[in-house]
Amino acid sequence: MNVQQLENELWEAADQLRANSKLTAAEYAMPVLGLIFLRHADNRFKAYLPEILEGIPAAMPAAQREELIKTEFQGKSAVYLPEAARFDAIASLPTGEDVGAAIEAAMDAIEAEYPVLQGALPRGYSAFETDLLDRLVKIFDREALKTATGDVFGRIYEYFLNKFAMSGAQEGGEFFTPPSLVRMIVNVIQPDHGIVFDPACGSAGMFVQTGHFIEQVRHASALESVTFHGQEKSDTNTKLARMNLVVHGLDASNISQGNTFYDQAEHLIGQCDFVMANPPFNVDGVETKKVIKQVAPQPEDTNEEAKKEQLPLEGGPYRLPFGLPGTNAKTGAISNANSLWLQYFYSYLNNTGRAGFVMASSASDAGNKDRDIREKLVNTGHVDVMMSIGTKFFYTRSLPCTLWFFDKGKGEDLQDQVLMIDARNVYHVVSARSHIFTEEQLANLTAITWLYRGENDKFVDLVASYQRQVDNWLATLPSRLRADTRRLRQLALKLMRFARDAKVNEELLPALPVNPAPTEEQLAELTQQRTELQAALNAWKADLAQALANTSATDALTSMLELAAQARTEIAQADLTTHAGQKALQVKLDALTPILKAAGKSLEARHKRVMGLVETAEKTLRARNSKAWYGKAIREARRALQAADVKKHEAPTVRDLALEAPKQAAYFIQQVHKLHSYFPDGYYADVPGLCKAVTREEIAANDYSLTPGRYVGVAAVQDEVDEDAFAEQLREIHEELAGLNDKAVELAARISGNVMELLA
Repeated sequence: MNVQQLENELWEAADQLRANSKLTAAEYAMPVLGLIFLRHADNRFKAYLPEILEGIPAAMPAAQREELIKTEFQGKSAVYLPEAARFDAIASLPTGEDVGAAIEAAMDAIEAEYPVLQGALPRGYSAFETDLLDRLVKIFDREALKTATGDVFGRIYEYFLNKFAMSGAQEGGEFFTPPSLVRMIVNVIQPDHGIVFDPACGSAGMFVQTGHFIEQVRHASALESVTFHGQEKSDTNTKLARMNLVVHGLDASNISQGNTFYDQAEHLIGQCDFVMANPPFNVDGVETKKVIKQVAPQPEDTNEEAKKEQLPLEGGPYRLPFGLPGTNAKTGAISNANSLWLQYFYSYLNNTGRAGFVMASSASDAGNKDRDIREKLVNTGHVDVMMSIGTKFFYTRSLPCTLWFFDKGKGEDLQDQVLMIDARNVYHVVSARSHIFTEEQLANLTAITWLYRGENDKFVDLVASYQRQVDNWLATLPSRLRADTRRLRQLALKLMRFARDAKVNEELLPALPVNPAPTEEQLAELTQQRTELQAALNAWKADLAQALANTSATDALTSMLELAAQARTEIAQADLTTHAGQKALQVKLDALTPILKAAGKSLEARHKRVMGLVETAEKTLRARNSKAWYGKAIREARRALQAADVKKHEAPTVRDLALEAPKQAAYFIQQVHKLHSYFPDGYYADVPGLCKAVTREEIAANDYSLTPGRYVGVAAVQDEVDEDAFAEQLREIHEELAGLNDKAVELAARISGNVMELLA
């Protein structure tokens, strides 16, 4: 779903509430989140319902039929909704009905089916004005939200908290992790069995993505493969986590409320197969006395008084195996809790467990006791991967961060190493304030960890998938180009009819005044206009003839189609199961890339030329005044040959589809080219500016810094600049400049207002 469109839809709902409700943001936010829950639950319910209904006889009694539907939903990645809780039933209520009561009844019905949600689903709908609640329901019943997929729940949750300025909204990273980072963590630690624990679970996005991974990658059932345990400080977030898990058909029975700084889940210490989290960054003020009992005995503690004061409970288990971080000299509180989190995650793992989590970038370089804790951590040999992430990934923050990965079960050959990945220059621009990873960027970064671990077969599979994608896109080329050419010729035909039948004197030129009669000067001017217009029309006809010739086939397009057909034959004959076979094929595909790019430019050029002819005809030749100008047909043809408006959810046009095929084929060729240039032998190798396997000795020489940028070096200067990457960077600069200009205008207006007040 287009993020901008989603935001627009939701902001409209927020506008309705702000402008028309007597409630405060704190009062209406949770009920609105309840509506979102119903909407999302309904989406997932309907995704499975048709398949379930196929196996149930239509003639079966209604009550028995509904019971079977309910039974069949067990084990699905969705929640069963009683009929009264389905969004259609609420949205279709007649005007004047008590919508609030219907929503309350829906919540009651769902809680009756799922006891784990008892007390978690929002209420309070009776406090809403009836007409306002009715409008809100209609907003959430729009197509954009009906078809929303992915972890929209977490995204929407953060959006509302941020826009409504609720308590905690400024701490977006505390309760919501960007999907790109969640998926990166899941890809690296691969949580597919046993106990999965998130001690700062927020709205449970980590668990939801784990479920997707198990089902889509492992092709197994998440319910049967893993047990989720989550802890969350906020009561509101705990309820939302349960709602999010249930709506995805996942077990929410082990979500508990508690302050992870102080509340140990003792039964999980040393027991978890996977730990994943996005804890709050740089928290200060954690009470030292409350965490003392979690500290394992430290051999270096020689001060007897300190040992008495900080003596841990006998026997453990201990969540702080490497000691306390630094404390504030005045308050005695822990000055920065980042090193608490590092140890918590480590201590919960079993002997083969893996952890992946988000931390502030400063945590990998902090000094004093934080540095000492990192030293002990590195010397365990269990620090697996460190990955630097650039700015603008967090929805409400622009700060960079680092992904940390532990692996207590990694092979002996890797015990002395840590893989450093600097991904700060890997991102896709969504807007001036938002970056994400594309599917391919996620896969390519994950591929580095595969090769590092010796999982070379996964790398081969990824490259094979890219080369098959090339084949798929090349297969679409002939039909898409034919459709595009046909549309262009239809438009050109309409333009030819105008060129043939347009009457310059009677239609295109303004009429001379009859009374009084035109003067000699007016007649002379008319003659001049006629001469100029006729010359313009003649030039336009010549351009049209040339453009029409080009709608058939240019050399670039003909060459592309021939080479594309040849490339498809070579892909079919290649051995995509081996690195050697893929490299041999890639040499031939690389040669196709410039042809595909040239063909794309040729397509754009011929579109631009024909669109320019239409514009010239309307603006210069006054074509709309002519009976030979088929306005409606020309408008329809133009729409098919213009780019669709993504923000309005318009379907791709004939032009879009024609341009997409060569662009996507070239894109996937480039993905393989990039991977092969990084890892030419199909095995892990250090890549300057991107990744390096660093020994513990090197880390010690850098004062136990775990910041990837310190180790990977600088990438070599590329001879060729990737056009798409350059265009994306240029767009980002343009959007950022536009945002700064807007702020400048706002600031200037504020200053002007302040000055006027002073002068008043």
